Amino acid sequence: MDTPPTDPATETFIAHRNLLFTVAYEMLGSAADAEDVLQETWLRWVKVDLAQVTDQRAYLVRITTRQALNRLRTMKRRKEAYVGSWLPEPLLTTPDVAEDVELAESMSMALMLVLETLTPTERAVFVLREVFDVSYDEIAAALDKSPAAVRQIAHRARQHVDARRPRQVVSASQTQAALESLQYALETGDPQRLLDVLAPDVVLMGDGGGVKQAALRPVVGADKVVRMFVGGFAKVEATITSEPTVVNGNPALVLRLDGELDGVLAVRVEQGRISGIYYVRNPEKLTRVESETPLTRR
Repeated sequence: MDTPPTDPATETFIAHRNLLFTVAYEMLGSAADAEDVLQETWLRWVKVDLAQVTDQRAYLVRITTRQALNRLRTMKRRKEAYVGSWLPEPLLTTPDVAEDVELAESMSMALMLVLETLTPTERAVFVLREVFDVSYDEIAAALDKSPAAVRQIAHRARQHVDARRPRQVVSASQTQAALESLQYALETGDPQRLLDVLAPDVVLMGDGGGVKQAALRPVVGADKVVRMFVGGFAKVEATITSEPTVVNGNPALVLRLDGELDGVLAVRVEQGRISGIYYVRNPEKLTRVESETPLTRR
């Protein structure tokens, strides 16, 4: 049976959908909100006179950026009322995301948390310029600002991020090795093995969203983190299992209790040791870790 033809607006939107989702997710850190942004983008796109659009991809990115900025401002209020630490929503990603080193770094839990410290406009400019290589003129058109103002914002945002991002880009194999050591230490419950893989000033952040138990504030220091893990796991009556996975283009662990999904654990690695642990347990943020989400910068 022949497939009914689609109109040009629909074809273009479908062709760029993965890119638009990636832009929205990088700006928001939430797949659910990124999907809402895409819906809003679509509703505006179908009203556009395509004959007046010279670059449809750029125009779609412009609409998505504006809708994501609106959503960022409403999310700010939600995050202020959030119970405990707020972590980005982890996404199970396809192998090509991990192969794109720049995209994988920009989507890592560690860097996305740095992006959380930017203003909405700074984040939009940084993401569009540094991740997607959008021109200053096009960013200016999306934000209704002058190219000179956008350059200043980009410079300020880049300085802010560079001061807080990991000093070295760590390869996936180094992260994987550190995760394997962490996985073994957690499964054996050996405090010394856990200490050996953690940096002295490691920071543990848990996101339970008020639904699952998690540390309400970041836990700082290897001794405290070890006590929390060993003590917490000792209280769990269920069988704890962990398995390697790839979320946001980076190695991670999926933890299960009696076979049921409990959370996703991602790490930040510096000089061979784990300096950051991010454990997402909020069930609302675990809907994208069982099936792959396609992402792209193109």
